[in-house]
Amino acid sequence: MKKKLTPAQMSKRLKQSPAYRIAYKDYEFLDSGYARPARLQLELLKPETIFRREGITSTIVCFGGTRIMEPKKARANVQKIETKLKRRSNDRELREQLRVAKSVLSKSRFYDEAREFARLVSIESQSNDNHEYVVVTGGGPGIMEAA
Repeated sequence: MKKKLTPAQMSKRLKQSPAYRIAYKDYEFLDSGYARPARLQLELLKPETIFRREGITSTIVCFGGTRIMEPKKARANVQKIETKLKRRSNDRELREQLRVAKSVLSKSRFYDEAREFARLVSIESQSNDNHEYVVVTGGGPGIMEAA
């Protein structure tokens, strides 16, 4: 048989319940799938607020492949895998790694192009008191890192 709670105990239990927490202080709720739309909205609102505070009136957003790397690193990666393949020529996994590495190498010029693009935009922005054309990236590796 359950012990009957007093009104004070019931009030205390209610106040400790997640349902009683204010939504923006309920981190379990905010991390749930139900709050995903609100989190996405905040992801847009936060940078917009910072841009306004800093006087940034326009941005250029750069996204791109995360596998893309500097040409020097891409060449070194291909050479490393080719060296391994000389010792294990029948290794299917190494052959696949080499195929991917060569594909990455063929696109590695875009890393330098992204870096040059961001440099040119930054130079233009620095000569403009309004800070127009500020480069924003997704923050990941590859093209976003280069920009």
